[in-house]
Amino acid sequence: MVKEELYITLPSVFRCPISLDVMKSPVSLCTGVTYDRSSIQQWLGSGQDTCPATKQVLPSKDFVPKLTLHRLINRWVQSSTHRPGPDSPRLLQAKPLAISEVQAKLLIEKIESESCADSLSKVTDFVSCCEENRRFVVRFDGFVEVIAGVLRRKCVEFEDLETAVRTLDLILSENGVKERLNKLILKSNQENDFLSSFVLILQNGSLNSKIKSVRVLDSLALDSESKRKIADSQNLISILLHLLKTSNNNQSLNDAVTSFLTTVSITRSIKSLLIQNGAVEILSNTLTEKSLKLLAILCISSEGRLAISSEPKCAAGIVEKLLKVSKMATEDAVLVLWSMCCLSKNEKVKEEVVKGNGVTKILVVMQREGEGNVKMMCRDLVKALRAGCKGWCLGSYETKTTHIRPC
Repeated sequence: MVKEELYITLPSVFRCPISLDVMKSPVSLCTGVTYDRSSIQQWLGSGQDTCPATKQVLPSKDFVPKLTLHRLINRWVQSSTHRPGPDSPRLLQAKPLAISEVQAKLLIEKIESESCADSLSKVTDFVSCCEENRRFVVRFDGFVEVIAGVLRRKCVEFEDLETAVRTLDLILSENGVKERLNKLILKSNQENDFLSSFVLILQNGSLNSKIKSVRVLDSLALDSESKRKIADSQNLISILLHLLKTSNNNQSLNDAVTSFLTTVSITRSIKSLLIQNGAVEILSNTLTEKSLKLLAILCISSEGRLAISSEPKCAAGIVEKLLKVSKMATEDAVLVLWSMCCLSKNEKVKEEVVKGNGVTKILVVMQREGEGNVKMMCRDLVKALRAGCKGWCLGSYETKTTHIRPC
């Protein structure tokens, strides 16, 4: 029998509106709003003469200790930190409560200041909690701009850059965020400042930060102008290909990088840059469905087909994957093979396809497809392989398609 878990929710009255932490020494201003002593002392000590929550000018900066509230908080802390026995329900801290607009504004003001690490971390924890929290902060005026602004600062801790990127990655799916970021970062005169922070993380950040950085960059590439700007900046293409090469087959990183490179490969110059930096060789060593999509884009050019034909593993790897991937990836694989065998008429590639039992697999794909481009390319491939390779025959392949039989 599974034991029920007891979740302890932090009462909102126990939380300081400034720090958002449990108050250790609650005190009340003349406005009636209660704060933690250390937080309000820091606020008033910085020269402020207003109540942080109400923005009223304070006729007096004196505050009154809230002794009863202090006792209640102490009891709550003691009960929530009690360690139950093996037969008792576990006590777990609940998810943070939603913050008020006042609290959000205070945090944003702190993040805009030079010392933003603590507030930025709290905001990130808040948005990572649940979808409702993410929707709340995104609706708040200036939130996206403030978080993105951390990336263009000249003097900022590296950990703050990683935290800002993590926050942006969390809110990407919210309505309008991608468009706001695109306008803020790429439609301004400061795109180099922003993009240099992404490059710094890609070179020196944690694995998780690198993945999130690539995902954010991918989301910014909304139009052809944005794609060109990102791809042409700060040696980004070579840095990402190096990540692919040294990723130790980390699937999440490979997928993120390959997806981004596919997104920005819209011009001949970008494709050429990928090929010149060894993209075909790298993709051939880590063939995935996303790799096949990028290879299908590169093989459109004669330079790409030449690179593929010069890579021994590529054609053989594609044939090996042919019946093991999704329908869309199968179409990409067929396109690459068709480009090599029918457009370039590369004899070496034809031999590799036949050697890997490619003819049988192509016939299986052809039988599965309805009328369309893929079926047409499969027919062309079978004809090209028959004409180019003497003594070929169908190999055996375990399939439920009974009308294709090995010779």
